[in-house]
Amino acid sequence: MRQIAGAPAAVWLALGAAGCGETASSAAERWDALSASTLARTEVAVARVGRGAYVVGGFVAPDGETTAVVERYDLRTDRWTRVAPIPQAVNHSAAASYRGALYVVGGYTSGLGGETAALWRYDPGPNRWTRLPDAPTARGALVAGVVGGRLYVAGGARAGAARKALEIYDVARRRWSAGPPMRVAREHLAGAVLQGSFYALAGRAAGRGNLRVVERFVPTHGRWERVPSMRKARAGIAAATVDGRIVVVGGEEAAGTIGEVESFEPLSRRWRFEPRLPTPRHGLGAVSFGGRIFVLEGGPRPGLFYSDAAEALRIG
Repeated sequence: MRQIAGAPAAVWLALGAAGCGETASSAAERWDALSASTLARTEVAVARVGRGAYVVGGFVAPDGETTAVVERYDLRTDRWTRVAPIPQAVNHSAAASYRGALYVVGGYTSGLGGETAALWRYDPGPNRWTRLPDAPTARGALVAGVVGGRLYVAGGARAGAARKALEIYDVARRRWSAGPPMRVAREHLAGAVLQGSFYALAGRAAGRGNLRVVERFVPTHGRWERVPSMRKARAGIAAATVDGRIVVVGGEEAAGTIGEVESFEPLSRRWRFEPRLPTPRHGLGAVSFGGRIFVLEGGPRPGLFYSDAAEALRIG
């Protein structure tokens, strides 16, 4: 059963019904509704390891407590299970995977405060978490991605101020180093890896609101490059790379949660709209598997609202 904590069904159905020339019903025909997760939450960190999508931490219904719960969603069997909790409850953290392990970095340990620099590795085989060297900067609402054996961590916020910082963790050497900062400071952004580059997508900053800006860090060049801006400004979003495209979902704005879905094709350097998200939400997670993007949990209204929704869209 899909749970939308704090919001009646009529609200989120209305939010998904308008925009981009497609009705909620026609968009929903392209999306698959999946099994609900084991609990409703928002502001989660999500990454895929093998055939499993791991959902870490976040705010959990009904009271908005920061949780240490970790769920595994089997992308083939459509089944959810609980695995070992992360040792430190956290929300607004970032997750990425490398060589069969899950890496979780940063976030807030209480509400939107108590920024942490902790880096954790989860090994699915023994179902065990290991503390790794802390990142140089404690921050939340950040992004992470792995290119060539290095974990790239960018953006986020500390004490309410958006950050430009890029920090790089060498997995083999277990060492952090500073990279060149992004051009635009932002938090609540999304990250993705495509063709050996690490993308920082949209987000927001105090005094500027939601942004459309996209930058990518090219490790072989050692610098950030501007990429064509997204068509819609958004923050509180998620992204995944699906068959050579970056797909961005969700977000929030003054009017409510965002249902528009956009994809970026690097050869044409163009963004296009995909079928709308049936359950618009923010603070969600996304992974790709088998030519589809899987969108997991998140808040169906701005603020502390929660859902256990899981939906998938084939990109093509």
